[in-house]
Order: sequence, then C-alpha cells, then structure tokens
Amino acid sequence: RHGLRYHIKDPTSFTPVRGTTKSLLLGSDMKANQAEIGKFSAADAIAYPKYEAMMESIVHSLEPLMDQEPLQLEKDLKFSGMSKLYNLWKTVRPMGAKNALEFYELMTAPISKVMDRWFEGDVLKATLATDGVIGFMAGPHAPGTGYVLLHHVLGGLDGRTGAWAFVYGGMGAVSQAIANAAKEAGAELLVDAEIEKILVDDNVAKGVKLVGGGEIHADVVLSNATPKVTFLDLLEKKTLPTDFYNAVRAIDYNSPVTKINVALKELPNFTALPNQGSQPMPHHQTTVHLNCETIDILHGAYVDAQNGRWSQMPAIEMTIPSSVDKTIAPDGCHVALLFTQYCPYTLKDGTWDEATKNAYAKHVFDHIDAYAPNFSSSVVGFEVLTPPDLEKTFNLTGGNIFHGSMSLDQLYWTRPVKNFANYRTPIKGLYLCGSGAHPGGGVTGAPGRLAALAVLND
Repeated sequence: RHGLRYHIKDPTSFTPVRGTTKSLLLGSDMKANQAEIGKFSAADAIAYPKYEAMMESIVHSLEPLMDQEPLQLEKDLKFSGMSKLYNLWKTVRPMGAKNALEFYELMTAPISKVMDRWFEGDVLKATLATDGVIGFMAGPHAPGTGYVLLHHVLGGLDGRTGAWAFVYGGMGAVSQAIANAAKEAGAELLVDAEIEKILVDDNVAKGVKLVGGGEIHADVVLSNATPKVTFLDLLEKKTLPTDFYNAVRAIDYNSPVTKINVALKELPNFTALPNQGSQPMPHHQTTVHLNCETIDILHGAYVDAQNGRWSQMPAIEMTIPSSVDKTIAPDGCHVALLFTQYCPYTLKDGTWDEATKNAYAKHVFDHIDAYAPNFSSSVVGFEVLTPPDLEKTFNLTGGNIFHGSMSLDQLYWTRPVKNFANYRTPIKGLYLCGSGAHPGGGVTGAPGRLAALAVLND
C-alpha cells in the first residue's frame, strides 16, 4: 500500500569455481540443490536436506525471541519474572533436545567446525560459511561465527524462512515506504536536520538541539544511531553513570567491510556459466560468491586484515539488482553491488585516500575478472566505501553495518550493554531503537518495534 515491491531471490546463491567450468547454484528446490551439490560430493547431497531441516527447526524456535524484549537477569530471575522465564521456555521447547545441542554448537563453535562435521566438499562448506563471517571481523575458525550464520537465516519474506529479496527502486524504497506509513499515521519528518545534542534536565530527556540552532522539545526521545553516537557523542559524559559510560565505550565496532558500488555497460559473463545473449540468467539474480572455494581462502583473507592490510584474496559477495529491477540502470547497462572483506579500518601502511581506494577497487576487479573476464572492461564508474567512509557517510561507528559486532558478548541481554537490553537507558525518556539494540542488525524493523512497545508500556 505504501509502495514497497520486491523480488524474492530464487535461486539464491551462485559460487563459480575459479579457473574451471564448475559452479554451485543453490535455491529453494531441494532436488535441484542435491543435484548441484552432488557434482562435488554424493555424501554432501544426502547430508544437505538433514542440515537444512536442523537449521529450520532452530530458526522456528528462535524467531519469536527476535520479537520479544530480552530477559533482564537481575530482575526476571526473581519470582516476579517467572512468567517471562516460562514464555522463554515455551518458545524454545519445540527445538527438542537433539536440536538444542546443535544450537549450542552453533552458538559457541567456529563455523568451520560446524561445516566440517556436516560436509566434506570445500565449495559447499565455504559458500555456507560466508554467512558466518559476513560483516564480522572474525575468521571462519573463530568461536561465535556459527551464530552469525544463524542470524542470517532468521526471518524471511512472505512466509518463506530465510528468504532474501531485491527491493525495486533500491533499499531506500524500504525507508520511503516506512516514511509513507509514518506520515499517514500523523508523523512529521525532518531531514537534513543534524542533531547537535540530546537535551537532558534532571536526568530526564527533554528533546534535541539542532546543529545551527533551534530545539525540538519532546516527552520521549528515541535514537536509532549507534550506541556510541547516542551516548558518547550526543550526551554529556556527566549525564551518564560511570559504569554505563565505560560499558558503552567498550563496545566492539570492528568491521571488515568495504562496499563497492559499480556501474557496468554489460552483464558479467561468468566462465563457469556463460551468458546466452544479453538478458540476465537465473544465476545473475543470486548472491554471487567469489573467492569462496575453500574455508582456507576465507581464513587467509582474515589473517591479512589482522596484519593491517587488505585481503590478498578478498571474499566477495556480488549482487546485480538490475538483473531484476530495470529502473536503476539504462537499457543494457547494469549495477553490481560488491560486499568485500577483509579491510582494516586503519591500514598498517598508508591511509584510505582516493588513490588507495582506487587501487583496492582495481584489486577486487582483477579478482572478479578471474571468474567473469569481461568485468573490468565493462566498468563505467564505481564508488568505494571503506570502513572509515561507511562511518563518515552513514554515521556507522567503525563502519560496522550492525551498529556493533554480533559477537556472543554483545547479543541478547548484553546488547548494547548488560542491564540495558530493554531499549531503556539511564536517562528517563531516552530509548535506543536501532540495530545496536536487540536483536541486532539486518532489515527486520524488530529493534524499532520493540523500542516503540517499551515506550508505550512506560
């Protein structure tokens, strides 16, 4: 009703194998998936449906927790909180004992260990493992990467668990649809209105002061900026308890992501699955995984960043939204969005100046050429957003797309910090409603909905 239209990806994933005509194409058709996986391993083709069934069982039990305010341990473990504990137990009970153990492993083990237990083929293991490290400054052998994979299969669209989609008009169309709904409900939206600080009087939020002058007074202030921006940049230190201030200051925002947006004069032509004319093929409408043939490649890419340099073999996720949405590029032309890692925020040698960013883009394009030889020659323009650029452009602290690492110490009742996972803050009337709050990053709307419910409840 408010203009949101999207195309659910199916097939969903395409992994070409460098220097060969082999590839792995996955989607919702299990028999087709098994045939694709069977090209690499007959045993994996048998194991894959069992793995998917296990993941679906865990997701079915966990998804309700994404729409519930986290338990507050100091309060809810008392008798008065028994109803919340019962609801938590009732939510996860359908998982069963066997899948509860699988869930425990996912929460604690490296994604590489999970993959090694289920599968033998390197291409399948690496393709699935990318969801365990995407946007996360950790290698596939790091504990906790199993949860990041789980986080990326939670949710879905139109009743399809784990489904991802291209939004017609770009992701800004999601924001615009929400804005349209808000205006219909009576909201007044001010843009280009930068906030200088949150106004506080006697530990109560009173509104905001705008850069350049002017104040907006309100009974309630909700911030969907990062916890660092909200509490350390927009509030005076003296307004916050010392323990809370120090906890916020310690939040990890480390990010490995450099985003490259590319304008192309023609479709990428993959050696593993060549184009048949100029029209997009099903694999063009997926997430394309490059440099994802083995988990060792992903690990090496991470080690490079730990040593202060960009990855020599960067993990690249490519999407081509113009393969579906013809409105975002001229006829015959395309837009490719590259999600690349690992890039350190601070380089050991040099800085992220324009020359360095262009050199990194060429480095990435050269790797893509190894899979689609026409890629570099088809580039007519590009934009490079390194971690510092993502921070400067979108106010994403550290360039972290999740408003803080999705590590186990920064989830559920410790997101953003312990004792304040219920969207409320030490300042009365001030609430956190962005991805820095439970359940974290992703296009879900869940933190905002839960924060709004907290306001209404108060």
